[in-house]
Amino acid sequence: MQYLFWISLAIVIYTYVGYGVVLYALVLLKRLLYKKTPTLTNQYTPTVTLIVAAYNEEAFIEAKIRNTLQLSYPKNKIKYLFVTDGCTDATPLLAAQFPEITVMHQPERSGKIVAVHRAMQTVTSEIAIFTDANTFLNQDALLKIARHYEDPSVGAVSGEKRVEIDATADATAGEGFYWKYESTLKKWDAELYSVVGAAGELFSVKTNLYQPVPNDTILDDFMISMLIAQKGYRIVYEPNAYASEQASANVTEELKRKIRIAAGGIQSIVRLPKMANPFHHFVLWFQYMSHRVLRWTVTPFFMLITLFTNAILVFQQPYSFLYTSYLVLFAAQIAFYTLATLGALAAQKEIKIKILFIPYYFCLMNYAVLAGIHRYFWGNQSVLWDKAARKQ
Repeated sequence: MQYLFWISLAIVIYTYVGYGVVLYALVLLKRLLYKKTPTLTNQYTPTVTLIVAAYNEEAFIEAKIRNTLQLSYPKNKIKYLFVTDGCTDATPLLAAQFPEITVMHQPERSGKIVAVHRAMQTVTSEIAIFTDANTFLNQDALLKIARHYEDPSVGAVSGEKRVEIDATADATAGEGFYWKYESTLKKWDAELYSVVGAAGELFSVKTNLYQPVPNDTILDDFMISMLIAQKGYRIVYEPNAYASEQASANVTEELKRKIRIAAGGIQSIVRLPKMANPFHHFVLWFQYMSHRVLRWTVTPFFMLITLFTNAILVFQQPYSFLYTSYLVLFAAQIAFYTLATLGALAAQKEIKIKILFIPYYFCLMNYAVLAGIHRYFWGNQSVLWDKAARKQ
């Protein structure tokens, strides 16, 4: 029982804290041993195609296109491609008003990845850049992304996702805090070797490295980028190219999104067996297992095991220094889950207590993993994107 408790606790701590500490230590070591990389400039501008898959985005599409056309990039080296398959609103018509935009549309809705594959069949540029229809990019985003491709070892570049949090944020503010933490880990991942998967809000690939993934793929952005990493190319992280979006409209919408991501995470692990082989590429394997696999598989279960084994040890352990340790750890867990529960109650009552956002969101995120695992193995996750509503 004691061994199970300590192993479970160690895995939970390593997943959410320990990996960041180890990663940063390795980054510092690399800085000491290797020369600093040359400073990048914005002079390298390969031909690019900006691809947006938009489904029923009439509320955002005009603003998205205006934002897109204002991005800094040589006009003779960029094409804009919007795919609006299956839309039942005015999205295709609104997009067609802009002569600079090429609109691809068919009435059938087959899912985002089918639309992306169809678009990629027409792309002739060196680089393909993907961004969501409801996110807005900073003006130099494309220049910041493109410059990395001067390095032949780079196969994909991921931008940064930024979640807007206002002063009156509710419990969904936890999403913003989470992404700030994730962004820090991604910076260190990239500095050590490679980012472990790109975020669909803004990422890019070398066109000749693009490999179509199955049409039922849930996390297409993650799979597309990781297939490139499997080939020996790096995924670079560029925090100065960012896609901004509003937080989920409410906790229910955020939970819906997280469960889908969790189901897609399990699907991706199943479909990337080579990544589980440490002899294929040890550093990438270490990053992949630490940053993705543990979170998407065993850690939520070990959180429950840690709590229950700790409770048993408190009641069974004779009084000693070890007993005191178990008691303190159990009290800390109870306090944390109490804060999370209070956060849930505050969210239901629409009471905005920011100190409760993080524990509540953390527990919500791990519950979503359990629900996502169930949904994937029971075949209840559709490839069709049921997008989460965002704050207006």
